[in-house]
Amino acid sequence: MKLAIITDNSAANAEKLAVVEDVFVLDIPVIIENQSYIEGKNLSIDAFYQKMSASDELPKTSQPSLAELNDLLERLTNEGYTHVIGVFIAAGISGFWQNIQFLKDEFKELTIAFPDTRITSKPQTSMVENVVKWYQEGLSFDHILEKLNKQIELTTAFIMVDDLNHLVKGGRLSNGAALLGNLLSIKPILRFNEEGKIVVYEKVRTEKKAIKRLISILEEETADHAYQVSIIHSRAEEKALDLKEKLENAGYQGEIEIVTFGAVIATHLGEGAVAFGITPVID
Repeated sequence: MKLAIITDNSAANAEKLAVVEDVFVLDIPVIIENQSYIEGKNLSIDAFYQKMSASDELPKTSQPSLAELNDLLERLTNEGYTHVIGVFIAAGISGFWQNIQFLKDEFKELTIAFPDTRITSKPQTSMVENVVKWYQEGLSFDHILEKLNKQIELTTAFIMVDDLNHLVKGGRLSNGAALLGNLLSIKPILRFNEEGKIVVYEKVRTEKKAIKRLISILEEETADHAYQVSIIHSRAEEKALDLKEKLENAGYQGEIEIVTFGAVIATHLGEGAVAFGITPVID
């Protein structure tokens, strides 16, 4: 078996994944005032926030290129790959996953799996890293998929944003009525649900109470299994560090990694968002 792992740049630290052997990263364009950008190619993260702040319109994102994926699969066939696993942005917030399912039958030389990750950002990166590790350990294709599906099943993320307009106007928040939270000084806690959609989990009156509730949610969600925990933020480093400190003071003893949302996800969350992703440790 020669396995290729394909992902997209909504995954955290996608530029580091792109240099890993057998990993291939598709670009998701960010569109600001009708100009298309690719983070890391013609757009830095600092420039992204500057352009977003200066624009009268909220940025938008497109999907990865279907043609690019098709060409990549042809290339992988020619390079002797026999199996492919795609680890892409959740179907609940992007139509890409649904649009590519037909490709599994188009390349007879390849055994292809495109599971719905139901997540993005750092947990998505963790899935890619695990698939690479399992492949290097010599696991079979079916065994790798079994472990990946278990990871997907137990992975989720909880999010607190400063401004819901990005999610509501972009159609990424399933309950658009939550926009009222902005008017009522409510800090809603959002989460990725079992369908990979972003939904309102709870409505909390203040940011201080929301942070406190995030800590208790993490304790509840990680009580029955060993998890990797990451704190993810969009230009909210102080909030991220404060959340990490409070988690440690509350007795959480696991390793906590702090990472940043890339431009693709920050487009929909806006500046000032802080989240934590939890993904299970799979033996």
